Amino acid sequence: QVQLVESGGGLVQPGGSLRLSCAANGFTFSFYDMSWYRQGPGKERELVATITSTGGATNYADSMKGRFTITRDNTKNTVYLQMNSLKPEDTAVYYCNARYTSWRRFEYWGQGTQVTVSS
Repeated sequence: QVQLVESGGGLVQPGGSLRLSCAANGFTFSFYDMSWYRQGPGKERELVATITSTGGATNYADSMKGRFTITRDNTKNTVYLQMNSLKPEDTAVYYCNARYTSWRRFEYWGQGTQVTVSS
């Protein structure tokens, strides 16, 4: 059974930091590019960051560059999102995504973890 389980969300003050984790099981984690998405109140889901299957390359949305860092540990089947200098507009549900494309696309989503940035 495929599972992506996010953790690490919560309430943080502006300027603070959080580290999200996404633990994967039920598929070959090291084959998959991993991403974090988020959906704020009344907003569409947007891409936050992506890391390739080997961890050799990363990509960030412009508003997250320099503040967020995506990493992965293929020995632990886990992807992380370190979020620093958090702003109220970072408030959202953060989702973990796994994607692998061969003869077709294989894609999985986590259930999401709430991040609230507020004083």
